[in-house]
Amino acid sequence: MPSWDCPKCGRRFAKTAQSHLCAPALTLEEYFSTGTAFERPIFESVLRHVQTLGSVVVEPVSVGIFLKRARSFAELRPMTKWVALWFSLDRTVSHPLITKKVVQYGGRYFHVANLRSPGEVDDSLRGWLTEAYLDAPPE
Repeated sequence: MPSWDCPKCGRRFAKTAQSHLCAPALTLEEYFSTGTAFERPIFESVLRHVQTLGSVVVEPVSVGIFLKRARSFAELRPMTKWVALWFSLDRTVSHPLITKKVVQYGGRYFHVANLRSPGEVDDSLRGWLTEAYLDAPPE
């Protein structure tokens, strides 16, 4: 699947002229320099798993961290007391950590799991992250 690099911010997107907040990605160190102490261990737990699946682009921006292939397949967004892990599947799933209503958009179902510790990244969540990764086309 072809991708497009924004000429202004340098970020990569699946669609040409993809609508986005045009701001360059941060380094992980820049991103975590202002975060809460519980955020990075949760990110590292998620990243450890998705990196076993193949190539993944890690894009820290001001609102969170996007995990991408040709398009985003997961996002980690910091909240006051947890990290919201967003992922999309072609079906709905249920889990005690998925507390927001699952939203359907464009044939995909968007889920949000609220994680307070890296230990909450369990086999179910890893399985759904694998599914989301495999559903996202490679670059």
